[in-house]
Formats: sequence, structure tokens, C-alpha cells
Amino acid sequence: MTSLLLALVLQGQLLDDGTLVVRQDTLEVAREAFKLVSGRIGTGRVGWTLSSTVRYDRVRPVITLAPILEVCCDTLPFALQYDVADPREPVRILGEFRGGRFTVRLLSRSTERAREFPANGSTVVLDDSVFAFYVFVVWRATPEPLRLTAILPRGLRREQIVVQDRGTEATAVNRDAVTLRHVTVSGGANELVHVWVDPAGRLMKVEIPSRNLTAERAAGP
Repeated sequence: MTSLLLALVLQGQLLDDGTLVVRQDTLEVAREAFKLVSGRIGTGRVGWTLSSTVRYDRVRPVITLAPILEVCCDTLPFALQYDVADPREPVRILGEFRGGRFTVRLLSRSTERAREFPANGSTVVLDDSVFAFYVFVVWRATPEPLRLTAILPRGLRREQIVVQDRGTEATAVNRDAVTLRHVTVSGGANELVHVWVDPAGRLMKVEIPSRNLTAERAAGP
């Protein structure tokens, strides 16, 4: 973690701090601890910083994903530092927005790859194994379907998705019945994702039916 990003995480205004329990076919496969802070990012722009650590330790080898994503006030991705701790091939991913493009670089022991993606106010960053990223998608959701472009840095690829706010609906978190805001994300490899947030905007649950996967907020304050 760079000293600048560490300072943002530690000193910014904390908006959320939680843990998601990731289950596939009801079996726990990982836990994701994340923090969301607001403040100044990069060159002094106003925005938010999301840091996450996901540890997949139910099978071998153990893999840890640790991204730190900065977004501007319009939720445009501004910078990314992403460490993939895989004993077979550790990878560092760096992303930077400049001149209407978001450049992603993958650095490993044996190779370096890079790709540029057009980026604007309709661009978000996602990952198939990091679920806290969906909070920025929720912020963009409206009752009318909205088309966005998702950049997936680990795969050096992008997907076209459609986001829609379904309003307040009943669901369950940790087997407790709750009423939450429901946002759907359709398109891409996951086909359909259900995202649930509470009245304060805190991420409570992500469901991906095509993968029999859920990421539910752990019980606690």
C-alpha cells in the first residue's frame, strides 16, 4: 500500500467498514473486509477510496486479493493499486485515469502487460471475486435502466452492464428477514447480480445466481 493511499484510508472520513462472508453452494469460501472513506484523492480531487482484502483460504493455494480503488466525485475511476497474493504468481495491478482513458498494467515476476480503456462518467471498476466494488455501481443506479461499462483489471477486459434500481424489497441477511434497497446488474459473465444496501447506503448483500454465490455482511454493529 502506498503511503498516500494509506493516509487516505486512515485519515479520511469513514463511511463504511464491514466484512462480507462469501459462500458458494452454502459453503463459506472467503471473507472480504472493506473500508470506504471520503476525502481528497490523487491530485487533490474530491472523491472516495475503497480498500478491500479478500482471503480465499478454503482450498489450496491460499489467495488474497487486496485492491485499493480511488474514484472521483462523479464515481469515475481515478487510480487503482491491486495486489494479488498468489504463491504461484504474485501480481501487482496498477490503474490510472488520464486523458479520457484508464490504463491498467499487470506486473508479475515473469511478464508485464498493459491495456488502455476509454473511460468517462459511465465507467466503473469491477472484479469477479471482489464484491465491495458494487457499492459504486449502486450509487449510479436509477429506476430506469442505465448502461455502464465495467473494467475488470485482473482480466484486462471490459463488459457492458445494465444497472437498475428496483426500489425497496424484502430479502434475508444472515437468515434474518430485512427490507433493503435492491439494485440489479445485468450483462457480462455473471449474467445477473443482485445487490442489496441498507437505508444508510451500506452494502449488505451481493447475490450471483449463475455462480450459486452470495456475499453477505457479517453480523455486527
